[in-house]
Amino acid sequence: MDRPELSLLAIGLAVHIQSLPGGAPIDIRTLAARFPEGKTRIAGALRELEAHGYLRRTCERTSSGRVVTRTVSCNQPGRSGATDEPQPKPRRPAPPVPQPAYRDPDLLAGLCRGDPRLLLSVADVEHRAPGVAAWLERDLPPSAVHHALTADLPAEPLHRPAAFLAHRLAAQLPPVPPFRAPAAHPAVRRHPLQNCDLCDHAFRGPERGTCRAYRGATR
Repeated sequence: MDRPELSLLAIGLAVHIQSLPGGAPIDIRTLAARFPEGKTRIAGALRELEAHGYLRRTCERTSSGRVVTRTVSCNQPGRSGATDEPQPKPRRPAPPVPQPAYRDPDLLAGLCRGDPRLLLSVADVEHRAPGVAAWLERDLPPSAVHHALTADLPAEPLHRPAAFLAHRLAAQLPPVPPFRAPAAHPAVRRHPLQNCDLCDHAFRGPERGTCRAYRGATR
């Protein structure tokens, strides 16, 4: 099994899993009882195999109504393999990261059409896009932001156009308009279900880690 993207421990674990009959348990506790590497290293190797597509997990409901996770081991990513691993609860994907209400990088990237001295790099545009968002969130049209950034430009060369625009975005930022409707309170959200890295039990938390039984232990 020549897989340069995998560590030696992950390759060995994958070979062992492929040698097991269908339906054999491959949870962290069972594998740690079979090998001396311990739960932490075995959990990391399983995550590595899953990240590269050598393990796939799907949620299924049994005839008794219990939700389990079926783990499929693959010789090649994208192909089906064997072995099942029942789990108490399914693991849900992490929620998306919040984004500003307005983002208009095209406004900054297009400033050079009116004055070539205002040519910005991709990194400069990305770093200053939140400043443009702050202006647009004050109920200003993009044309007002464009005017504030390009009006009365100095006659001398602009050696640092990105710093010049950042200064204008900060120094000329208008106040929040009065009588603005209050922002709606965000809905209460429960943390998603995670699998414990040491015992594979389910718990609720903002990110992967250990359950309450192992919390505070040395990893």
